[in-house]
Amino acid sequence: MTLRDAQTLVDAWMRDRGWSYWHPLSQLARLTEELGELARVVNHQFGEKPKKADEATQDLALEMADIIYTLICLANSQGIDMQSGLESVMEKYRARDADRYPRRDGGAKPDVPRA
Repeated sequence: MTLRDAQTLVDAWMRDRGWSYWHPLSQLARLTEELGELARVVNHQFGEKPKKADEATQDLALEMADIIYTLICLANSQGIDMQSGLESVMEKYRARDADRYPRRDGGAKPDVPRA
């Protein structure tokens, strides 16, 4: 599934229920909440903070997907094509970071033309 497909799926799901997207600031608050939930799971799994004994196990993938869903809602509400945005940002990183970090496998850096 592409990001464009996901945006279409979320939009159809919203329309089928007769719902409208929240105001962008409310969506940003929701995104912040979801990011906090992801941070908590990562901290439990990889950090110094142990999970409480009575706390349910949370799924890292689902927490990440909640963030993607919330970003899609924000993008859809603003008429933003996330697929195009991701393609543009990847091109930016390819050009900017082509020689920025050493390869972990010791291989030669890819030949990426500079913009």
